[in-house]
This record gives sequence, structure tokens and C-alpha cells, in this order.
Amino acid sequence: QVQLVESGGGLVQAGGSLRLSCAASGSTFSMGWYRQAPGQQRELVARLTYGSSTDYADAVKGRFTISRDNARNTVNLQMNSLKPEDTAVYYCNARAFTLRTARYDDYWGQGTQVTVSS
Repeated sequence: QVQLVESGGGLVQAGGSLRLSCAASGSTFSMGWYRQAPGQQRELVARLTYGSSTDYADAVKGRFTISRDNARNTVNLQMNSLKPEDTAVYYCNARAFTLRTARYDDYWGQGTQVTVSS
């Protein structure tokens, strides 16, 4: 099973920056970041596959960058030019293939709060 540990959330003024990190303990097919604002459903923020393909939500394109640090086995999300609407709980996600069940399973971090004030 994959274990995920997140860090880097906090409170920041609009226009500021934060960097989220997610450390994975096992092999993954892909990793990404999701977020969930109060009263809203969880949504994809950014995703990175093993082949280095990336996928970003339209709302964060040009401001957020997802990257991988192979030496530390971590995935990072650099968030620049933050806006109040970016306020949410951010969750690290990983997909891993399980041979026993012959399917991909999703794993989630505990979530980290990001609050952007105006």
C-alpha cells in the first residue's frame, strides 16, 4: 500500500506563494493534487504521470506548477500568485496498481489547509 504525507499549507496574502509537498512511500502510477473548498466537491488541481505528462485545472494554469523530486520520492506543487478562491483543503493523491485485484487504486493524504486572504 501507498502511504502519503503532505506538508506546506498555511495562510498567505493574495499574490503570495506557497509550496506543497507530498512524500510517497511506495510505487505509484501517477500523483496529483486535489482541493476541496467549504460546501464544494473535491476537484483536480494538478496531476503528474510517470511519463511526466501534466494536467492542470484551468483555474490554476500559469500559476501552479507540479513537479517531482526523485531523490526524495516526493511530488511538489508550487503555487504562485495565489488568489482568495484558491482557499481550500489540498489533498495529495496517488494511483497505484494492485496485482492482487488487477486494478488501480487511489490513495489520499490527510489534507493540508491553504488559506489566501484578500
